[in-house]
Amino acid sequence: MIHKSSVSSTIGIWVVALVFILTCLGLVFVFEASVAESLDTFGDRYYLFKQHLLGLGAGWLAFVAGLVIPAKFWLKSSQFLWLAGLLLLVLVFVPGIGLHLNGAARWISIAGLTLQPVEFVKFALIAYLAVWLPKHRELLPFLIVLALPASLLLLQPDLGSLLVVLSIAGSLFYIAGGKLKQLSLLGLSAVPLLILVIVLSPYRLQRVTTFFNPESDPLGSSYHVRQIVIALGRGGLFGQGIGNSTQRFSYIPEASTDSIFAIVAEETGFVGSVVIILIFALVIFLLFKLVNQTKNPIEIKLLGNGLAIWITIQTLLNLSAVAALVPLTGVPLPFFSYGRTALIMILFATGVLLSTGKKV
Repeated sequence: MIHKSSVSSTIGIWVVALVFILTCLGLVFVFEASVAESLDTFGDRYYLFKQHLLGLGAGWLAFVAGLVIPAKFWLKSSQFLWLAGLLLLVLVFVPGIGLHLNGAARWISIAGLTLQPVEFVKFALIAYLAVWLPKHRELLPFLIVLALPASLLLLQPDLGSLLVVLSIAGSLFYIAGGKLKQLSLLGLSAVPLLILVIVLSPYRLQRVTTFFNPESDPLGSSYHVRQIVIALGRGGLFGQGIGNSTQRFSYIPEASTDSIFAIVAEETGFVGSVVIILIFALVIFLLFKLVNQTKNPIEIKLLGNGLAIWITIQTLLNLSAVAALVPLTGVPLPFFSYGRTALIMILFATGVLLSTGKKV
């Protein structure tokens, strides 16, 4: 009979290998997709690539830290992590610390370092709920916990991250024993509020109308979606070949971040895209299998499942947006997209997740 610890080790090795492959592929495509933007914005065609490389190095160090430090440490520190996360979300609105870019206040600058607090908040929320939910399964207290971070994310505004945060929280509420009926009623009651939020924001309303009618404003609000569709169409079955994308030359906005998979599809085609998607699917499957096969306390299981849900939701949202199945959300593709804070935190979360697969 094969011991479960050896099975966990094998799964862990496979996860590390597959994540390493994804980060290497991401490095290649960030290099390709960022050249034009780097040259236009910074006067150095390799600027964003070098920044991504630094983030990737820091990310793998964070992965090791997450793997080595026992998962119980993050649970014991969950209240501090949660308070720190809320403070960081507030700091984005403080003059001299918060940065306003493209009409949004989602970043802070401390000692020359630019950070996106919501990426830390996702981890802090998961750790906090992993400890809090087993003792509180009522809907009202749960909503009170989410009210402040949700409001702060709406004010930034960052609807994509808010969707990720609410999806993670709702999933953990259900896994911890919350009633599905309550969540369903909450989801239905939230629809009118979501519509109101979209209608009252011209930027969000443009994105939604563009999604339903991509031809409405081809040189304005529909431009981003149209250029992604062009990239997907150019990819065909086998793609244009690595390095042969034309859409990366400033045609697709945010080509190295939220829209990077459009460049992947253009260069590798349907076949290459499916292979990469299958790698993501295998990683996600192995992460859930690893977390749930070990008989650990409910808090550890909630922590591991929350982190796996985080990776799953962001992957699905990003790929769905690129495939024009949902409106563009601004959510990065895990392990792949440019974005130092997001890359570091997702690799750190993967390390912590692997540590939850150990029997404690």
